[in-house]
Amino acid sequence: MNLSARAVLLASRLAPRAPEDLVRALALLAADLAWWRRGRGVQRLEANLSRVHPCDARTLRRLSREGMRNYFRYFGEAFSLAGRSPEQIAARVRAVGADAVTEHLDSGRSVVLALGHQGNWDLAGAWAARALGPVSTVAERLEPPEVFEAFVALRESLGIQVIPLDRGRDVFRDLVSATRSGGRLVPLLADRDLSERGVEVDLCGHRARVAAGPAALAVSTGAPLMVATLRHERLDAARRAVAGTRWGLVIDFVPVDVPDLPRGETVRALTQAWVDVLGADIAAHPTHWHMLQRVFLADLQERTAAGRAA
Repeated sequence: MNLSARAVLLASRLAPRAPEDLVRALALLAADLAWWRRGRGVQRLEANLSRVHPCDARTLRRLSREGMRNYFRYFGEAFSLAGRSPEQIAARVRAVGADAVTEHLDSGRSVVLALGHQGNWDLAGAWAARALGPVSTVAERLEPPEVFEAFVALRESLGIQVIPLDRGRDVFRDLVSATRSGGRLVPLLADRDLSERGVEVDLCGHRARVAAGPAALAVSTGAPLMVATLRHERLDAARRAVAGTRWGLVIDFVPVDVPDLPRGETVRALTQAWVDVLGADIAAHPTHWHMLQRVFLADLQERTAAGRAA
């Protein structure tokens, strides 16, 4: 097990019992060190940010530093959740447009949510499982297995059902089953395609490949599709006193209309529709997008070409 994995496992055990300010300070220190070293993850973040928020080199470096701080803040906050009360979690989240979600759930319909790697999706899931209804989602397998198991244990302790993205497993069938059970939220991180069979879209003026899952699931089950955008916010004094922290999360729920087209065209059009919503939010709040992997088509093709050459 490498040093990074050991650090993640240690954080998962200590963070729930540690003071919030100490966890945040350590997360910011780790973020600044990673940013200063400017490894592949930081370079990829800057490449992605340069596409969604064109700017000069100095501004880009400032944005990437803030982005890395938000990225590491996510880990610190996520591992701290197991030690936080329902009241603290509720005080940390401000939801916009949640009435539309509640209306569907109360009528017995499930809601499919398309998410990007923004803010803190584990905090969003923990809040939603208590405030809205049952939550089912998919989790990518991480290495080593101990790290993946730590994340699964955390999410299940928060009331989130996790479907592992295992090779050979019909994950889509499991998602269809969960969605058709009714009254359930099905959030899917979909701004990066893990299957290499994703949908090509326009993201902030550049061709990218994202997951087909949210649109395909909505079309297959008839469930409504919404986008949930996430970003951190500083809490006012009243919420801070209950939350026990200075930082919270904003969740914006935005409905996406399903076009009346043949199924194959519907999935593509619906995917572009939710990407348009997400892309506008990323452009407005670029430092809350934690995308340290390739997502744009030009970068994916460059990696493929490099692999063939090697």
